[in-house]
Amino acid sequence: MPRATNNVASRERRKRLLKTAKGNYSGRRKLFQNAKETVQKGLAYAFRDRRQKKRSFRALWIARINAAARSEGLSYNRLIHGLAKANITIDRKMMADLAASDEAAFAEIVKTAKNALGVA
Repeated sequence: MPRATNNVASRERRKRLLKTAKGNYSGRRKLFQNAKETVQKGLAYAFRDRRQKKRSFRALWIARINAAARSEGLSYNRLIHGLAKANITIDRKMMADLAASDEAAFAEIVKTAKNALGVA
């Protein structure tokens, strides 16, 4: 008895993968093996970069806060330490937004941190 290959399921599986590879260049979207490798690599990058995106945004927020804090005469780590001493919990995303959009409010936060540290 001949071996059953279930062509319908195999073709459907290949079509689904080629549809996922749509938008790639040349054989990376047309040839099954190349498309399979491309899709697998793309999914691996997507998984990895969902985590890296969080890290890079935090680094961006810290850079913005540091620049704004230094213009107010305080370094980033002293600002964070002063806020911790003053029992102020504000996340870096909100602080970076304040630093960029509302300098007066950020200056008040820095002033509070300076008071907590005892800096003039």
